[in-house]
Order: sequence, then C-alpha cells, then structure tokens
Amino acid sequence: MNRTRMNDRSARPRTGGADAGKGGSRFGSQAPRRSGGSARSGGYGRRPAAVQGEFALPKTITPSLPAVEGFADLDMPEQLLAELGRQGVTVPFPIQGATLPNSLAGRDVLGRGRTGSGKTLAFGLALLARTAGKRADSKQPLALVLVPTRELAQQVTDALTPYARSLKLRLATVVGGMSIGRQAGALRSGAEVVVATPGRLKDLIDRGDCRLDQVDITVLDEADQMADMGFMPQVTGLLDQVRTDGQRMLFSATLDRNVDLLVRRYLTDPVVHSVDPSAGAVTTMEHHVLHVHGADKHAATTEIAARDGRVIMFLDTKHAVDQLTKHLLQSGVRAAALHGGKSQPQRTRTLAQFKTGHVSVLVATNVAARGIHVDNLDLVVNVDPPTDHKDYLHRGGRTARAGESGSVVTLVLPNQRREMSRLMMAAGITPTITQVRSGEAELSRITGAQAPSGVPVVITAPVVERPKRSASSRGRRRPSSATRRASAHRSGISAAA
Repeated sequence: MNRTRMNDRSARPRTGGADAGKGGSRFGSQAPRRSGGSARSGGYGRRPAAVQGEFALPKTITPSLPAVEGFADLDMPEQLLAELGRQGVTVPFPIQGATLPNSLAGRDVLGRGRTGSGKTLAFGLALLARTAGKRADSKQPLALVLVPTRELAQQVTDALTPYARSLKLRLATVVGGMSIGRQAGALRSGAEVVVATPGRLKDLIDRGDCRLDQVDITVLDEADQMADMGFMPQVTGLLDQVRTDGQRMLFSATLDRNVDLLVRRYLTDPVVHSVDPSAGAVTTMEHHVLHVHGADKHAATTEIAARDGRVIMFLDTKHAVDQLTKHLLQSGVRAAALHGGKSQPQRTRTLAQFKTGHVSVLVATNVAARGIHVDNLDLVVNVDPPTDHKDYLHRGGRTARAGESGSVVTLVLPNQRREMSRLMMAAGITPTITQVRSGEAELSRITGAQAPSGVPVVITAPVVERPKRSASSRGRRRPSSATRRASAHRSGISAAA
C-alpha cells in the first residue's frame, strides 16, 4: 500500500515503531532500529529518540470565557443535557469545564490534557451542540474529527454516538480495514458528523464519495501522533479543503514542535487550555522499573501475565506479540494479540473480548497505546521498553484513567538501564526501581505475578444466546410478502377513514 494509506493500517509507522519488521528473541524484537544500525543483545542497544521540546503556546488575543463547574451552566441543547444525565456524566472534567464555554461560542481551541482526561467529550459536546438542527446533503458532512488510528476512531464514535442520537445527528466512521463501499454509502445517505483517519478519508474524496467544502467544525485529535506517523501532508491537505471561516479545535496529550505548523496555519486566535503538564505524572499511577536478567525475563513475563485481573503487555513488533501470545496460551493464560497485521474485525473482536474479561491479557504493539479505554485496568507492562517518552506516557495512559489507580511496569535488561533513565527524565517521572527474579515475592507484590496453570487454553468467540420465543408465538408462520402488503394497504385505508 502506498504512503498515503499507511495510517489505515495504523501499525506501520516509522522504523522502530509499533510494528517494525519481524525478528527478535522470544519476547522482544532484535530487529535493527534504523538504517545501518544493529541491535545489541536483548533488542535495546539503541540510542533514545531525540526529544523535541514543546513549542511556545500562542497568546490569546481575545479573552477567553471563564470555566464552568457544571454542565447546566453551559449553553447546550436540552437533549444533550438529558443524555449526559442518562449516561451518568454529572460533573465536567477540568478540560471540559475549561474549553466548552469557548468552543460552544465558536472559538478555535488548542487544548492539552493527559490521556483519559476527558478530551473526547470536551470537543465532542461542542461539535454536536453547534451542529444540532442542521442537515447534511449527500456526500457533504458538516463536521469532521480526524484521528490517527482505527482504534481511536472507534472510541470517539462510541463515545459520541448516544449524544449524536439524542440530537438526531447522523455519524459516520471512515477508517481503513473496513468496507469502503459501505462507508461511501453512509456518506451518500448523508452524515452530519464524520470521524475519520486521514488516509481512508482521502481515498473517499478521490473517489468522489465525499466533499469537505461544507465542513464548518474540524477537530484534530492526537495531532502529534499523526505527525509522528508521517501523515502531516495528508492532514494539511484535508484541512485545506474545509471551510476557511470554520471552527478548528486541536486536542492532544502532548504538544511538541511537530504540531506547531498546524497551530500557526489553521488556528485563529485560539483559546489555549493546558489542563495537565505534557509529561506530568498522574497522581493515581505508580511507575515501576523492574531490573531483570535476560535468562529470567521469559519466566517473569509469564508469571506477570498469569496474575488475577487484566493486563496490557506492550512489545515492539508483530512477530514478538504473536510469539508471546502463543506461549501464554500454551501456559494456561487467556491471552490475545493486537497489532496492525490483524484485520479490523479481528482487532474489534479482540478488544471486545478483553473489555468483557473473556481475555485477561492483551498482548499488543503501539497500536494499543492510544484510543483504547478499558474500565478498571490496573496494570500496563512494557515487556519491550518504549523508545520515546511520549510512547511511554501513552502506553501508561491505558491505566489510571479518570481518577482510577493503576501501575505501569517496565522490564529492563542490564544493557537498557541507561537509556531507560534518560527516557524517564524526559517523561518527568521518577519510578521505583527494583531488582526482581521470577518466583520471588517482590515480583508478586508489585505485579500480582503467580505461576501459570500450565494447562493450554483456546480462546473461542463467546456464545451469544438467542432470545427464546414465547409459547404463544411457536408454530406461527410469518405471513407472505403479498399478505403483508395487503394488510398494510387495508391499514392505510382504515387510517385514512
């Protein structure tokens, strides 16, 4: 697939990213990280990526509106307020209370908040409220949310759907890995709001199935990741097609110089809200660096996976993910793999199984580092340490979300210790460092590790029970189409009379 469609595979970023080439040891990649470079033993003999400083935030010329403490204080449709109540969303998160008064007023917004801080509703409620009552023509959406990955697109869609439904707004999701014909059909039928990855949206525009000239509200969610993955040309190409006088909102957990161009070029006198420091540690999150020896990493990883409760384990490559998943299943651990080599239906099914507890261990590449929300997930394990402090923060952001507590554990070999120290400094984190071995009480205390059962398991799709028919309906045949048409005709005559 050509470069313009890479984001729809979402697991083929730059060299050394989530799904770099195959190869490696049992639970980690030893593939070269850059051209002409080779990895040392264990797969982590590499220099950390250069840390880019954050750009100077733009100064707001027009004073911003003050923050609110309750949704009732906002100028939103009654249907939205009622739906918030039905969803049990009663008090705005800080980033919501700070940005919504301004975004509802039509101001451009530059918002930064850590992952799990409520950014989706921060832009979503304003987008829906300002689109309410309007109707999109065929192939001409009125609002657009651009995201870097399919998983994040699905999460945004899931979060906004009940609120869009309350306002009778049609929402379409446009991502790779799914039927482009079906997505084109949704756009032809008319969709007020489109949530899209840049590559698939560009494909649909090139086919003549979508136009952006009526888009009045545009949101960039996690723009820094889109830039990191090399999709800035696609993003700017799409932004050049939306209405020049429209509203733009950019939300992200980090704002580095990769997105400086977007801010300067597309945001006009934006209201700037930085609710959390870019690399600020979450107070409910514990960070542990576990020093392990190469010969013992295999057993320690397996024992952590066998703990009671769910855990996400991150590795660098698809091949390493598949190897570890296979080993865990053979050891008696209910594990499933998630990476860019899986089809979108497979990825959706795996996530659903993990969220429901049918699978207890999600073994993943960086495709799971953003855009995945799982309630009560209290442990994230970096089996392969990340190469970049932003990747660390986003991986860790899968736990300790929305005020919950959680731990991030990174397994570090002796030759990785110096690089891990540099990464933690860049992330602004002081971890607890512990030397551990498999089978020891300290490993169990920190992670809940325990010996696996050793009885191989097979993950099957959950059986969905069909509702039983009542006794009165048994034996009753469905009327023929001709009978149904005649009945409908009689009902129409009766109603007219």
